Amino acid sequence: MIELRKHTRTARRRLTTALAILGGALASIACERTVSAIPQAQPAIIDTTKTTAQGDSALRFPFVPDPAKTPGATLPVTTADICLRGYSKRVRNVPSAVKRQVYASYGIRSHEPGAYEVDHLISLELGGSNSVKNLWPQSFRTHPWNAYVKDALENELHRRVCAGTIDLAKAQLLITSNWVIWYRIYVHPNPPATNPRRKPPNRRRRVRRQPQLQQQAPVP
Repeated sequence: MIELRKHTRTARRRLTTALAILGGALASIACERTVSAIPQAQPAIIDTTKTTAQGDSALRFPFVPDPAKTPGATLPVTTADICLRGYSKRVRNVPSAVKRQVYASYGIRSHEPGAYEVDHLISLELGGSNSVKNLWPQSFRTHPWNAYVKDALENELHRRVCAGTIDLAKAQLLITSNWVIWYRIYVHPNPPATNPRRKPPNRRRRVRRQPQLQQQAPVP
């Protein structure tokens, strides 16, 4: 009887141990199935627009001026001054000799008519000066960034300064750092597909009057 009881106890322990092992195995299998059923995270999509815009900081002349030659310079004016109608026309004064000096400093010895303009880095409507430090030959023909596109930024910053939504000193600092970057921020993320041409001045065509011939008196 004693030996029979010992064998029974031993058999129960073995059975308990086997059940525990089997239960652990089943739980492990169930856990693996649960983990595999969870969908894996998709890789993050890279915003290529930011990568493209980062190339703006690598732009060089003729798209942007050389900061060593054209760091920018301003006049001692206030917001009230530049917001007066006709201000830019009154202060504009860039003689031909100064323009030639600006072209020479950038190594431009000759150019076709309409290829460049001697532009103010800080525009006159933002308080820029006529100093050589604020002038550079800006191209009309480079694509997509050129003088036509920069004009749109100058006008927008002038509008915001006069509306009181941006400080004049800040607008001057922005346009000297890299005007292309701030065009994307304040005007449009992308440049215009075609160059916005400036409207020619509205000049009335003068009609030349033919001199009237005096009638001669008949010979008697």
